Formats: sequence, C-alpha cells, structure tokens
Amino acid sequence: MKNYQFIALLVVTTFLMGSSFAIVKLGLPYASPLLLAALRFILAGIIMAIVVIILKRPHPITRRGWFKLCMIGLFQTAGVMGCIFLSLRTITASESSILTFTNPLLVVIFATIFMKVRYRFYQWIGVLFGLIGVMITMGAQVDLKVGILFGLLSAIFWATATLLVKKWGVLFDTWVLSAYQMLFGGLLLLIGSLLLEQPFFIVNPQSLFILLWLSIFSSIIQFAGWYYLLQNSDPGKTSAYLFLAPFFGVLTGWVLLDEPLKPSLMVGGLLIIMGIYLVNRTFSREKG
Repeated sequence: MKNYQFIALLVVTTFLMGSSFAIVKLGLPYASPLLLAALRFILAGIIMAIVVIILKRPHPITRRGWFKLCMIGLFQTAGVMGCIFLSLRTITASESSILTFTNPLLVVIFATIFMKVRYRFYQWIGVLFGLIGVMITMGAQVDLKVGILFGLLSAIFWATATLLVKKWGVLFDTWVLSAYQMLFGGLLLLIGSLLLEQPFFIVNPQSLFILLWLSIFSSIIQFAGWYYLLQNSDPGKTSAYLFLAPFFGVLTGWVLLDEPLKPSLMVGGLLIIMGIYLVNRTFSREKG
C-alpha cells in the first residue's frame, strides 16, 4: 500500500471513529440510548455475519470458542458502546470522545497489573500526561455529571476488551471476530435496553439515516478499514495515529452540535493526545 493511500485510509477510519460521538448525539432525540446502540450493532453484526458465512470464513467449532467471542462482545460492544451512548445524555460529544479514547493509557496500567507486562519509561510518561489531561477535562465540569463516569467506564471496558483480544484474538478469523462480537454485543445491549430503560425509536428519515450511518459507516467500514490497516502495516506505528480520533470527536462536536471549545477541554484533550501518542509511539515492550 502506497504511503498516500495509507494516510488517506487512516484519516477516513479515525474520522469515522471520532465523528460517531456527534452522530450518536444527533440520534438521541429519536431513540433511547441503549436501544439505538443495540440496533446499530445488531444490524451491523447481521450484515457482517452474512458476509463471513457467504465467504466461508472459518467459524469457532467449540462452545468455548463461542463463549470467548461472547465475552469480547460483552466488553467491546455492549460495555464500551453502552457506556458511550449513556454518557452522551449528560456530557458533550467532545468530552465523551476524549474520555473514551484514554483506553490506550489504561491498557498500559491493566497489562502491567494483570499480565505482568513491562513498559518503557516514555510510555509511563504518556500515562501520566493522559491522567493529568483527564483530571483537567473533568475539572471543566462544575458538578460531577454521571456522563463523565460513563465516559471513563467506556475506556475501562475498551482497555479490558483490548487485553482479551490480545489474548484470544489469534484463535479467531479477524472478520468472524468482528462480526459476531458486534452481533452478540448488540443483543446484550438490547436486553439491557429492555431492562434498564424505557426503549423507544421514532421512525423518520433522520433517525433511519443516523442508524444506517452508525451501522454501515461507523461500524462495518470503520472496523474493516482499521483491521486492514493493522494487517498491512506495522501495528505499533498505526496505533500511534489513534490520537486523531478524539481530535475528530471534538471537531465534529463543534461543527455539528455547536459544542463550545472550552480552554480546559482543549488543554486536557491535548495532554491526553500527547499521552496516547507516547504510549503507542514507543510500542515495543518486553515481558517480565
């Protein structure tokens, strides 16, 4: 893949990641949060499941394998996306995207504690920058809104899912893993919607457009593009560019939702971006 093609696909993929926060915010007047998340991933999961079946990609053959897929879906889709959608009820798309994309910083902490991985000094400097950035971002609130807690929980779930995929991902075909973790996660979100909220979905051109955009562009195309980049380039170098996603989250929140660019949000976001860059830039590590 030529360098300009790599950069173009990288920008498109991270734009879809970051802009999805503002798109979800636009969809909340038409649907309850968990139901909108459930419909997004059930639709995306069904489409991808049909594709991998038609293409005869290798599926798990044991109950244990399907259970592991369900666990990844529980954390990656149900946990992460459920918390993101809930956070957007009370905080801005900019704040939610910044908090969610602190997950690479948490991966370092969790991997050190639970997997005995040793990271470089500069990566810990990155973690420190990120944590300071989160505190500054949270300090922008006069009161501790529940959306901030959901935003942090989404990062925790994402970091946990990253470690699960790192441990179990080699057992599955990449496309099968993506399809079924979205489908299982979407079904879990649907159950959560029925139990934890009063689900509603107002059918009109706007709501259907938002649902289709989230399912096709922000889910299927986003995942396909990201996995393609990881498979056809150095994963460490590629992951370093994830800092573009919260940047696009703040930018689209400002453009689409007229969200203010608060100084504390900008300073905190910049520190988090610097932290994520350092963590991913010094990607090489060795186990202890």
